Amino acid sequence: MNLSSIFVESKSHLMDIQTKKLKLIEDFLSISDEKLLDKLDHLIKKEKYKSKTENLQPMSMDEFHEMVNEAIEDYEKGNTILQEELEKEVHTWK
Repeated sequence: MNLSSIFVESKSHLMDIQTKKLKLIEDFLSISDEKLLDKLDHLIKKEKYKSKTENLQPMSMDEFHEMVNEAIEDYEKGNTILQEELEKEVHTWK
């Protein structure tokens, strides 16, 4: 398989995905059953959550200790912020 055939195959796959998305949008827009919409919404949220959590790996004890040591250093250097200040700052984020 050469580079150009890989590109064509990849582009073809992308077009297939885009076509599927458009078809799903059309199908979704035609739904008038609220219970079905709720089920689809639940399924989408469940699958998004699953895809986020599937690849999580536990950290090693060395990584944990390194993070704790960095936090202690930050505290000792005064590189901290009060929770109340952070909450106010978060409200300004867009």
